[in-house]
Amino acid sequence: MFRIKGKLVLRDAHNSLFLQANNFPPMKKYCLALLLPALFFASCGSDKQPVTTDGPDFLAANIDSTIRPGDDFFLYANNGWFKNNPIPASEQSNGLWQLIRDTINAQVKQICENSASIKDAEKGSNKQKIGDFFYSGMDSVTINAAGLANLKPEMDMIDGITDAASFAKATATVHMLSASPIFGFYVGQDDKISSKYAIFISQGGLSLPDRTFYVDTDERTVNIREKFKTYLTNMFAIMGYDEAKSKAASENVFKLETSIAKASRKREDTRDPHENYNKMDVAALKKSTPNFDWNSFMSTVGLMNADSVIVGQPEVVNAWNGYLKSVPMDVWKDYLKFQLVRGLASYLDDKTYNENFSFYSTTMRGVKEPRPRWKRVTDQTNNSLGELIGQVYVDEYLPKGTKEKLTEIGDAIKVVYAERIKQLDWMSAATKEKALVKLNSIVMKVGYPDKWKDMSSLQTDRTSYVRNVISANVWEMKYMIDKYGKPVDRTVWEMTPQTYNAYYNPSNNEIVVPGSNIIVPGYERVLADDAILYSMIGGSTFGHEITHGFDDQGSQYDDQGNLNNWWTSEDSSKFFAKTKMVVDQFNSYVVVDSLTINGELTQGENIADIGGVMMGYEAFKKTKQYQDKQVVGGLTPDKRFFLGYALAWMINERPESLAAQVKSNEHSPAKFRVIGPLVNMDEFFTTFEIKEGDKMWRSVGDRVKIW
Repeated sequence: MFRIKGKLVLRDAHNSLFLQANNFPPMKKYCLALLLPALFFASCGSDKQPVTTDGPDFLAANIDSTIRPGDDFFLYANNGWFKNNPIPASEQSNGLWQLIRDTINAQVKQICENSASIKDAEKGSNKQKIGDFFYSGMDSVTINAAGLANLKPEMDMIDGITDAASFAKATATVHMLSASPIFGFYVGQDDKISSKYAIFISQGGLSLPDRTFYVDTDERTVNIREKFKTYLTNMFAIMGYDEAKSKAASENVFKLETSIAKASRKREDTRDPHENYNKMDVAALKKSTPNFDWNSFMSTVGLMNADSVIVGQPEVVNAWNGYLKSVPMDVWKDYLKFQLVRGLASYLDDKTYNENFSFYSTTMRGVKEPRPRWKRVTDQTNNSLGELIGQVYVDEYLPKGTKEKLTEIGDAIKVVYAERIKQLDWMSAATKEKALVKLNSIVMKVGYPDKWKDMSSLQTDRTSYVRNVISANVWEMKYMIDKYGKPVDRTVWEMTPQTYNAYYNPSNNEIVVPGSNIIVPGYERVLADDAILYSMIGGSTFGHEITHGFDDQGSQYDDQGNLNNWWTSEDSSKFFAKTKMVVDQFNSYVVVDSLTINGELTQGENIADIGGVMMGYEAFKKTKQYQDKQVVGGLTPDKRFFLGYALAWMINERPESLAAQVKSNEHSPAKFRVIGPLVNMDEFFTTFEIKEGDKMWRSVGDRVKIW
């Protein structure tokens, strides 16, 4: 996971919901299609006949015929696979993403192992950096012998804090190396001047995924808080504190974080980009936070010429500024030490790793045992050196022509979207014209970047895994900081080609779809048919991401990526009346225990899902497979499309994982990313003969149609 890089905060897209902390600002720039379905190298809307596997059709084989599609279409479509593939003890879930990730990891592992086997690789070469990083992570003997010794310089720095300047320097150092204590901090495009970079400061500094974990009183959350306190105590003991001091430090840090959490805005209240845009000059920032030495902080991270900042939540900044005076410095020192170690625990000795795993993976997500070391180290090598691995991945694993095929299907979705905008009965002609301009201006980056980031300054060796991770983190921070004061480079990618995900960036009005793995499970040796391509790539990817440009947040940015109201007041009223229907719909879904989806928090992703599958279906109707009514695997084109969409979210999750997601994430759980959008489509009800009285029935008047 990115500690905090721009406004894109995911690294491991599939585990990011439940990782170790919410040290990040609200995701207000990059709207990610979490658990993005696979990308396929196949016939994208061409005249080529669909081809099936030699064995049973994968979609048909997954159907659980004991469940009626009108009762639970998600389980009807996927439960056949779930029955035969229980969640492994080392995972929080199992399903499509796991199959794809395992394939990618096997390829990345081969790249890492091949590089590590070259003992005399040229210093500074990609293979030397990849090989040494991977080798150091696999060297468990050296890692365990070192314990926390490799963090001694930073621990000593924190112990040596004597005044505001040294405190700010230590805080900045932890930001660069490990986590994001006290607040979120990043450099990214100015929301209102997308051609310029700006400095952003936002609420953050928590070790639990969201403020709700500090304030909610339900039994599950209270239990998590108690175990978090135990975890804190144990971590301080690992740092060398005696029993009494460990307990005292735990209580004090928990109290401090609780105060920060209570001062923080609810996550759903951070979705309004206008409310998060509070620009001020640095002098005003210093005046509003006199207890924090911004000169020391800025100089440490390398920002020597800062003139202004954008503060996301000023009231939260004011609150922690007060805590800097009211909370003893020794407590702040303990807090910074904990943040440092917690953020790097996965790369330290087994005792530290296991303590961290016990809380964040077992307690928070229900995972029973750690993944094998090679998987963890492969993931982290890919996370830290993804740009370097990506260059090898593109050359050796990504089929030629991937960019062209993805562009082809993306263009097909844009054509359908334009047709739908022109036919809207709730949007005025003037706003339609602007919407079409924005749609036509969307830039689609697919496959892999034309220009790679320069990582020549990053150095790795085989002596210390955690120091290699730190070096990569520092490089990332410097790369981000160096943007300030320079023209915005709109060619930059914030994902690698082997990343199984995608995003829409409203500041660039762009969609980024990495090449990733091109094989869909069940179709390893052949091409998937258009029903699958257009439900998964067309609907869940391009359709989803394009819709982000017109969801409750993206719609507030114009075609140039500037935060600018381009709607008439009447159009806005009609639009938000429809989005209110989406909020109400998803508020009604019970996920686990009595926990329901937060419709306000998840509305942007839900809107994108609803629009995406509708656009995918409309584009599919133009294909030869649909028009010729071709039956594949015993399934009509319509049935294959909707089953393909369910396959895109074929994910079985543990209850603990679902509970954490509902409380802290902008994405609805996988099941509701299937049934939520589909119950708004008339064609879905007709295809599966779902009638009034069936559990999934939704009256015509309640079906949401925005785009």
